[in-house]
Amino acid sequence: MENREFRAALERHWAASDVNDFEAEHEIYQEDAVLEYPQSGERIRGRHNIKASRFAQPNKKRFTVRRILGAADLWITEFVLTYDGQPSYTVSIMEFKDGKVVRETQYFGDPFEPGPSRVQWVERMH
Repeated sequence: MENREFRAALERHWAASDVNDFEAEHEIYQEDAVLEYPQSGERIRGRHNIKASRFAQPNKKRFTVRRILGAADLWITEFVLTYDGQPSYTVSIMEFKDGKVVRETQYFGDPFEPGPSRVQWVERMH
């Protein structure tokens, strides 16, 4: 695949994620893909199990992609994942093999206020 094809596949994936289109969302994964959430110590094996775990999630969620970076078989997406109105700043690292995701690792960070020691240099982002 060319870089533009990887980017297009990722854009379709995140757009499908945002509207809870579970079929389209999981087309990007190989059958034996692995999804890891290091902060909670979870590993989910297999596209079917990844899809089932997301379908079972009771929260209302939205995905706002900030940027997609990558080349060849390694791609990173920065996005805001909002669960029930609460944002979590998220990084997804996807490793591709034969045009499909074979491994994804997601990291989550909750918002926080800037530290008072650096406030004079801070420009607030919205």
